[in-house]
Amino acid sequence: MLLWINGPFGGGKTQTAYEIQRRLPGSVVCDPEHAGFGLRRMLPPELRGDFQDLTSWRQGVVEVLDLALTKHDGVVIAPMTVTDSGYFAETVGRLGELGHDVRHFTLLARRETVVKRLRERGLGHLFQFLGGKNAGLGRETWALRQLDHCLERLREPEFAEHLWTDDSTVPKTADRIAVLAGLRLRPNNEGALRTRLRQLRIGVKHIRFD
Repeated sequence: MLLWINGPFGGGKTQTAYEIQRRLPGSVVCDPEHAGFGLRRMLPPELRGDFQDLTSWRQGVVEVLDLALTKHDGVVIAPMTVTDSGYFAETVGRLGELGHDVRHFTLLARRETVVKRLRERGLGHLFQFLGGKNAGLGRETWALRQLDHCLERLREPEFAEHLWTDDSTVPKTADRIAVLAGLRLRPNNEGALRTRLRQLRIGVKHIRFD
């Protein structure tokens, strides 16, 4: 089974993916963003746009996830924002056409909720900024510019199933996805402080400077 977790930038996709992976034995996170940033690094800076516009990214994501789903004995989790209908069909849709059990979920929240989360995530980049690397903070600015478009597009029926997360924690969102997908997660016995520290580590690990 593939769990594709969609949503706006800063909407909690990656944190939710790793929460599910932590509590679902045998599951793995396969992040399509890694392939995208790898392709961007191959280009001169002036040619680096949205990597989703590259056919090689869309085809590569399908090829790699198809391999993981075919050979790995466990659930595969892909946290990735996709708002273009055509690109969605070429990735999520194509994997379904190949015969895989694809469960797609879109995490949504009010604009003010996502803005708050993005600002909190930006504060997590403070040490990089003070160290002379402000690209991480620039990326949060880029995410804010995309926010209205993402929220408008992802509300469309084609991007269901929609899960509103304004009043939900990451563990609770993971629980909801598991129930809808017919999966059983291990109980969440982690305390609030330990959860927060682990989520901070995940956030820092996924900072991108390009």
